[in-house]
Amino acid sequence: MLSAPAPRAWQRMLSGRRLDLLDPSPFDIEIEDIAHGLARVARWNGQTIGNAPFSVAQHSLIVEQILDHLYDDLPAHERLMALLHDGPEYVIGDMISPFKTAIGTDYKKIEERLEVAIHLRFGLPAHPCARLKKQIKKADRISAYFEAIHLAGFEMDEAADLFGRPSAITAQCLDFTPWDTQKAETTFLDRFAQLAAHIG
Repeated sequence: MLSAPAPRAWQRMLSGRRLDLLDPSPFDIEIEDIAHGLARVARWNGQTIGNAPFSVAQHSLIVEQILDHLYDDLPAHERLMALLHDGPEYVIGDMISPFKTAIGTDYKKIEERLEVAIHLRFGLPAHPCARLKKQIKKADRISAYFEAIHLAGFEMDEAADLFGRPSAITAQCLDFTPWDTQKAETTFLDRFAQLAAHIG
C-alpha cells in the first residue's frame, strides 16, 4: 500500500522562489518578498482604527526608529536586524502572543529557522546577541504600547500592564497613522537599502 505524499511545506513567492517553511534556505529569500508580505500583514489581527490596516512593515520601521532614538550609536547591521525582527511574519503571519502561547514550541522553532535564514541571506549573524535582543525587545514593547492605545482601543493603564509605560520617548516622535500597503512596502525597501549600504 502506497503511503500518502508528505504535505506541501513550501510557499511560492512573487519573486518565483519556493521557500520551504520547515527547512528554509537563505538562497530562497528575497527582500522584495519580505517587504511585500510584511506590508500586507496586519498587526493586532487587523483590529485597529483607520481605513488601512497597521502593517508589520510599518511597525518594523517604527521599532528601528525607536531603537535609533534610544541607542544612537548602534552599527548599521544591528539596526538592520531590528528592521527585520519580524521578518518571518512575511510567510507565517503576525500571530498575537496569546495564540503563540497556545500553539507552543513548534511555532517558535519554525519562526527561529526562518529568522536564521533571513539573517544569513543578508550577511547578518544568525541571531542577535543577548544585548541587542534585549534592546530590540524594549523598542518592540514601546511600539506595542503606543499601537495599543492609539490604534487598538486599549486604555493606557491596560497597555502599561501588558507592555510597560515608556519613559524615554513619546508618540509625537513617531507616525502611527496606518499607511497603505504600497507606501509601507516602498518605505521598508528604502530603509533596508539605506542600512544595507553601510554594512561592510
